Amino acid sequence: MASMRDIKRRKESITSTSQITKAMKLVSTVKLQKAKGHAEETKPYFNKMYEIVSKMLANVNETTNPMFCAKEGDGPKNKAVIMITSNRGLAGGYNSNIVKLITNGDFDPDHTIIYPIGSKGKDTMSRRGWKCQGDYSEIINKPMFSDAVQIGKAVMSDLQQGQIDEVYLAYTIFKNSVTQIPTLLKVLPFEKEDLPVEEEKSQDSGMLMTYEPGEEEALEYIVPLYMNSLIFGAMVESVASENGARMQAMDNATSNAEDMIGNLELQYNRARQAAITQELTEIVAGASAIS
Repeated sequence: MASMRDIKRRKESITSTSQITKAMKLVSTVKLQKAKGHAEETKPYFNKMYEIVSKMLANVNETTNPMFCAKEGDGPKNKAVIMITSNRGLAGGYNSNIVKLITNGDFDPDHTIIYPIGSKGKDTMSRRGWKCQGDYSEIINKPMFSDAVQIGKAVMSDLQQGQIDEVYLAYTIFKNSVTQIPTLLKVLPFEKEDLPVEEEKSQDSGMLMTYEPGEEEALEYIVPLYMNSLIFGAMVESVASENGARMQAMDNATSNAEDMIGNLELQYNRARQAAITQELTEIVAGASAIS
């Protein structure tokens, strides 16, 4: 059995850690309320933009523009993943779940470029030998639409120049403070088989669209806006998810610390009782020897 001194030191250490996790939980709770409100305000625009552009692209005529058509041929496709993680840890599996989406998915490290938003994802993927292009770590601290435009321009430029063939978005959907869903979304090119069933039906119904000045000119303006909107919406959702995950992780850590403190108190009392009993036994034995 550990000594009373060792038990007391361990109890003091865990108590100090518990105070830290409790404070971090409170901070995350406050941040979550603000991030949650921002995410709820952004989500309708995020969803509607995806829905409208999906329907538009479902009815686009044949084109060779890389934004609207997949690369032909049997060779490997160069893929880009806009990966959104956090700059800090202590958030449970929030960051590792996004990493697993990519490393366990249909991505070849030799033909994949990571556009990292958040230092945790960037550092992890770099250590594992994946190519990371750019560093947008500071953006996730306070996402703005101008930041999404900056990333979108870099990705669209590489897509149009033929350096990449497909663009994906890896982020975390915020459902509530307990549930966050890691998600991998294909952004471009928008292929017919990627469309939801109801949008395929609208295509088959022969719905006509009129573009001014022209179909490609209009889409070349709308599609970058669509990508920027998706990136911004994903960043806002990810910030809310991060704070929700950290709040939950710190709550679990605090509960575990309280359980450990209770067990250590029991061990301390047992050790103390054993020490008292031993002293009484020695006193009685000494008195008996004298008499």
